[in-house]
Amino acid sequence: MQFFSTRGGEGVSPAEAVLMGIAPDGGLFIPEAFPQFSLSQIAKMARLSYPELSAQVIASFLTDFTYADILKVTREGYAAFSHSDTAPLVSIGDGLFGLELFHGPTLAFKDIALCVLPGLMRLSMEKLGQDKTVLILVATSGDTGKAALSGFTDKPGTAICVYYPKDGVSYAQKRQMITQKGKNVQTLGVEGDFDACQRGVKAIMGDPEMARLVGERGYAFSSANSINFGRLVPQVAYYFSSYVKLLSAGEIELGDQ
Repeated sequence: MQFFSTRGGEGVSPAEAVLMGIAPDGGLFIPEAFPQFSLSQIAKMARLSYPELSAQVIASFLTDFTYADILKVTREGYAAFSHSDTAPLVSIGDGLFGLELFHGPTLAFKDIALCVLPGLMRLSMEKLGQDKTVLILVATSGDTGKAALSGFTDKPGTAICVYYPKDGVSYAQKRQMITQKGKNVQTLGVEGDFDACQRGVKAIMGDPEMARLVGERGYAFSSANSINFGRLVPQVAYYFSSYVKLLSAGEIELGDQ
């Protein structure tokens, strides 16, 4: 599987896409094709634990890595969740169900991806022989920042800097971020809104001179925002999980939309 920038150009490997976060031309990396699962394959997912199902979905996109490699990452990441089912599907009556995505260490749904992304980056670094520290830049309106800080704190080979609108997050979110302990973490309050933070991160990551300067200091930029496909793909899994749970409960038939 190759990944291509939405602005064209040469393809890169899944490991390169995860480590780079955003394409050098400022585009987003997208896969050359979307994996297809047959109905029989989907039915078999009902027997899998959440880490197993997640690893299967992620491995179908990130073909640089084996299922076993990714399963180790998902098991480690989701061990931090307070619910044994990771993302339980709960009946709320009248044929309606709620998918609970708040059982991670920071109570935000972003934990689903950000407990896994550090492991995917580690695999990518090993695959590519990356000897630089990956400097992760994150723009946040609240939830992503704390989840990213929690996921990457003191992870070898990484450092993380989170930009948040200093007057645009809740008191609790700000306290969550600025009290994060760890030797490789930094938070910065920005004069402006979330869009200003996001524009700033993209501008920094897209600046060749800045890349050269941090490279000379032993760093390489990446991102934990949803501009990074490695951040997005773990979130695909819970749609498969909720579908097969509805199958197992007899609420839908295999093949129903």
